[in-house]
Amino acid sequence: MAMEFEERLRDRDAWSIGDGCSAERVLGLLSTKTVFLVIRECFYGTTRFEDFVTRIGTSAPAVSRALKQLESAQVVARVPYQEAGSRARDEYRLTAAGEDLLPVFLSLMQWGDKYLQGGRPPLSFVEADTGRAMKVRVTAVPAPEATSGAIEIRLNPAWQGEQ
Repeated sequence: MAMEFEERLRDRDAWSIGDGCSAERVLGLLSTKTVFLVIRECFYGTTRFEDFVTRIGTSAPAVSRALKQLESAQVVARVPYQEAGSRARDEYRLTAAGEDLLPVFLSLMQWGDKYLQGGRPPLSFVEADTGRAMKVRVTAVPAPEATSGAIEIRLNPAWQGEQ
C-alpha cells in the first residue's frame, strides 16, 4: 500500500522536486549515528560536551563535529555556564527546531522497539502525569501534541538485555 498523489502529480515522470526533498535534507542533517545520538542525549537531558562523549561512547572529535553540524542547522544552541572557580564553558540545548524532532526521534525508537527489540525494548516512554504509554501516529490536524518535558522515560521490566 502506498500514498496516493493528487491528479496533477500522478505522472511522476512529469515532475521532480530534486534536492528540494525534505526527507533528503533531513537525512543529510542526521547523516551519522553520532548526530542522531547527540539528539537522543539532548532529549535525555545531556547538555555538556564531556557527558555527550561519555554517554555516546565515541570520540570527542566525532561529538564536536556532530554538535557543530546541529548548531549550524539551529537544532542545538550553545548556552554559556560557569561553575565557581572554573572558566566559562558552553552547554548545548535543543532549540525549538530541535524539540520539533521529538516525533522523529520517538517514531524511530518505536519502530526499533517493535522490529529490532522483539517487542521488549529497554526503555518505555510514558506521559509523566498519567503514566500512559506515548506512541507516535500519523493523524489529521489538529491533534494534541506533547513536548519532551511531558514525557517520563522508564526502564522496561520486560527487557531481557544487559542491565
